[in-house]
Amino acid sequence: MLEGFRAIIDGDEPPPPGARAPDAEELCRALQVMLKGQVIYADTPGIGRSYELARHYAPFFTDYFACLGYALTVSHRDQMVSLSPAADAPRHDIASERLRKDETLVLLALRLLYEEGLRDNRAGTDGIVECTTDEIVEKIRAVARNDPPEEGRLADILRLYARRGGLRMGERDRVERVTPLSLLPGLTVLASDAWLERLRAWSEAGEL
Repeated sequence: MLEGFRAIIDGDEPPPPGARAPDAEELCRALQVMLKGQVIYADTPGIGRSYELARHYAPFFTDYFACLGYALTVSHRDQMVSLSPAADAPRHDIASERLRKDETLVLLALRLLYEEGLRDNRAGTDGIVECTTDEIVEKIRAVARNDPPEEGRLADILRLYARRGGLRMGERDRVERVTPLSLLPGLTVLASDAWLERLRAWSEAGEL
């Protein structure tokens, strides 16, 4: 693993086309960005060259994160790099955390709204589905048959998932008291099919 790291910063591994090889600090930062964010995009602000490096040096990143029990996925179509726990590895990502009930309900609503957007051909070529906080509220009431979080708490929860690459929040309309949201492909990583199955099992067991 250290040999692979050294080969990259010494330039023995070809750097990205038209770009220099990263130094040790820059490569470490890219690894840390992936661990912290779980899902990053080409246009994720504040991450420097992390997306470019993770995509270009994917074999090294794949081997590195495999040691931690994660699988690295590069989606060129969505310009996205993501980490998912390997199927047989212990989970320590956001979906495995002991989420509060309202956090779980919001994540479920986000995933459902994203899937509906794909099904109804409302996703752009970048795989982004637009919606609003009102739609999340209605989805929680209609599908989960629960009261949604109050506005301030909902905003806090959405910021949590935004930091993990699941969505982007627009400017809140103070008159309508609604916030536009851009749901990103990373939602299928944060709220994976396996997570949905576990959630269904918990619900049927009366644990949700």
